[in-house]
Amino acid sequence: MIEKFKNIVVIGAGTMGSGIAQTFAQYGYSVFLYDQNKKVLDKALSSITGSLDKQIESNIISEAQKNNALKNLVFSIALKDIPQKSDLVIEAIWENKEAKLLLFNELNNYFDKETIFASNTSSIPITELAASGRPDRFLGIHFMNPVPKMKLVEIIEGNLTDKDITGSIRSLITDIQKIPVTVSDYPGFVANRILIPMINEAIFVLYEGIASAEEIDKVMKFGMNHPMGPLALADYIGLDVCLSIMEVLYNGFNDSKYRPCPLLKKMVAANKLGRKTNEGFFKYNMV
Repeated sequence: MIEKFKNIVVIGAGTMGSGIAQTFAQYGYSVFLYDQNKKVLDKALSSITGSLDKQIESNIISEAQKNNALKNLVFSIALKDIPQKSDLVIEAIWENKEAKLLLFNELNNYFDKETIFASNTSSIPITELAASGRPDRFLGIHFMNPVPKMKLVEIIEGNLTDKDITGSIRSLITDIQKIPVTVSDYPGFVANRILIPMINEAIFVLYEGIASAEEIDKVMKFGMNHPMGPLALADYIGLDVCLSIMEVLYNGFNDSKYRPCPLLKKMVAANKLGRKTNEGFFKYNMV
């Protein structure tokens, strides 16, 4: 097992990538956050700073701790500026297998052979992604959104993942005060295999005219004690992400119970993706 991780690289500075980078930086790790798009990196810095400020307002951290976290972060638009001998690379780009495979092929040629590779994919089989290279040093590290707040992290072992690597990652996740759960490599893993079909069923209930979006969410919030209704949660996750996961489940298991609801497909085609586009099952006025 690796005794201590030092340099951690996060590829992709969107919502998940910036949250992952922030979390590791807050716990003293040197973090390189990489994205090809400088505007995305600038937005990530603003988002991380805002998140840390909220923690100060809630008396979770001090101003000094915020400054230390920011000092641990390096933002980069060029791979050549990132140490090739980094301990761990976590991919957090968009949920598309082909795009991830292309990226890992590039990363495999750049980073040292001892570097551990991980994907933050929410549903794509890890063994398939590991075919890009170093399958024994490849696994899934699936954080929940929002990363700084959510405790659960799924650690997904590919068919060839070295057990010592899994053990090292479990220790790392525990060190950042998260709760690691090791799961086998099946479509959707555990969290999304249960969650997303539930959301899809709620969309079917709306599609069939059984109840309004507001009433469906009330049933699950006040009847099942869920903190957020399934349709509001879908808007938070992103309807495009929900559809992508449902398609992975449908194709992976070849079972009609995972068929994406036609309404979900229609809304994604209309670019009504939830909070990110200011409209999904509900309307928003996001900045």
